[in-house]
Amino acid sequence: MKFRSDPSGIRGSIAPVVTPFTADGAVDHDSLRGLIRFQIESGSHGISLGGSTGEPSAQSVAERIAGMRTAVEEIGDRVPFLPGTGSHKLDETLEITSAARELGADAALVITPYYARPTQEALYQWYATVAREFPDLPIVAYNVPSRTAVDIAPETVKRLFTDFENFVGVKETTKDFEHFSRVLHACGRSLLVWSGIELLCLPLLALGGAGFVSAVANLAPGAVARMYELWEAGDFDAARDLHYRLHPLVDLLFVETNPAPAKWVLAQQGRIASDFVRPPLVSPTQQGLTKIRALLAEGGDLTAQIGAAK
Repeated sequence: MKFRSDPSGIRGSIAPVVTPFTADGAVDHDSLRGLIRFQIESGSHGISLGGSTGEPSAQSVAERIAGMRTAVEEIGDRVPFLPGTGSHKLDETLEITSAARELGADAALVITPYYARPTQEALYQWYATVAREFPDLPIVAYNVPSRTAVDIAPETVKRLFTDFENFVGVKETTKDFEHFSRVLHACGRSLLVWSGIELLCLPLLALGGAGFVSAVANLAPGAVARMYELWEAGDFDAARDLHYRLHPLVDLLFVETNPAPAKWVLAQQGRIASDFVRPPLVSPTQQGLTKIRALLAEGGDLTAQIGAAK
């Protein structure tokens, strides 16, 4: 809750941690605590849980809330906590967001409702409802059209940013980089914009972005955090070097559907007890593992850089 009153401090590398499961599919809270400690010790500037990388649509509301509770207990006030609280159902979204507020989250990351393909007016009404319900909680839209089949327009973001003081930002997970620029141009740089596309994290900073919520931080948290810090310090060449060195790990993440490859690596490293992903996902195939191993050999040196951002 330390950052709730001033969400402008939620900047840098906000790591979207995976949700670990046991080999029989139960949420593994011990591994989750360990992952969060690993992230903070490695220099991540914040923690997110329950975005796409966390497999929220495969969990019950009770499981998602229990995961947030574990995260809050482990994080304390050391770094900001920005949990994903959205669903395709409004009642679930309100229930999970309410729990996040009560648990002490610093802001709520609310995905655009998926499958239904709402209009821009419908998206405005959706986020307006959430913002009105929780006036003391910063609300961040999560725009990920590749998963939701809907794209929140810059004009809609501007309406929300203008109409609600607690609508503070957007996580943009779109490969249309022009979209990033149009959102910031429409709203001004006081809107907080984070990139959810790994290879657009560094470019967004040049436009005035607040940072990134990048799945590659699961594997190389120190390097991802350090990239942000180098940019902020004006060492652009070193930041670019890290950007390019991260390419193999970025490619690794998407050999098969995220987060299955990342979970396999984390299990191999002993950071989680099992690489289990819930249906409809499956653990990496043998063909996928061949590619994952090759990419890990190419970029895996960055996975060991604990504390590199300090």
